Amino acid sequence: MTATCNRLRAATLSSAILLLTVQLASGQRAPVAGQFPPYKAPRLADGHPDLNGLWQAFVTADWDLQDHEAQPGPRPEIMGAYGAGPAGQSIIEGGEIPYKPEALEKKKQNFAKRMMTDVSSDKKWHEVGDPELKCYMPGVPRATYMPFPFRIVQGSSPYILMAYEFATATRTIRMDWKGEAPTPSWMGWSRGRWEGDTLVVDVTGQREETWFDRAGDHHSDELHVVERYTPVSPYHLMYEATIEDKNVFTRPWKISFPLYRRMEQNVQLLEFKCVPFTEDMLFGRFSKQAAK
Repeated sequence: MTATCNRLRAATLSSAILLLTVQLASGQRAPVAGQFPPYKAPRLADGHPDLNGLWQAFVTADWDLQDHEAQPGPRPEIMGAYGAGPAGQSIIEGGEIPYKPEALEKKKQNFAKRMMTDVSSDKKWHEVGDPELKCYMPGVPRATYMPFPFRIVQGSSPYILMAYEFATATRTIRMDWKGEAPTPSWMGWSRGRWEGDTLVVDVTGQREETWFDRAGDHHSDELHVVERYTPVSPYHLMYEATIEDKNVFTRPWKISFPLYRRMEQNVQLLEFKCVPFTEDMLFGRFSKQAAK
């Protein structure tokens, strides 16, 4: 078995070297990871790039935005590997989130209480527990890098719809809109504009209860996110988000990663209506117990 594996590895390496040699001999530049050749996206009738499609991120940022090792889940004696989290690389420019000291302490508290819930009091409702655990809408940018796809629906109207599989969340991007958010909401208030081929989305008015990940990274109601969606091939969008919150961070910071177009035949955005999965966890102790 070992000899066979070694032969396969050698053959794969030889093929890769041969391909690189052909590319160099023909004047082609070898591809560089994370870089794309110049690309002109197809246009809609209004002349703007067509971003319609089903997209998904393949990063582990929903577990932790920063570098992290594989970890056991909260109840490994029951869940085993099912509840474990994968290792992953940071999607943050510079690698670290620039927390204020008191905000970093709150992150640690969030992580320690990420599996706890308490709905007995309105004042304590959101103090503990990852909102994802409770099936709350994830907010921006978390909705983009959760391990679920989302659909961009773009046409000739002054609105772009983003529909997410998790919790059936949606948001409307109002193009060239000046109005401010009427009230805080779980998915915020999104105003869009075009900068060349890049869709820029300014997001405000998000509720402070949403988290960035399962590691407890958080924000306040002053969160301001500016997203950038840039088509770089028929199958990829480059996603960037600049995050600012004067109450929590010492400066603005940025995340970036590619989004991949889902290409399976007849692929659809399915439903993940998770509220029924959480009812017993959240409200079970208030239900009438059957007599024994």
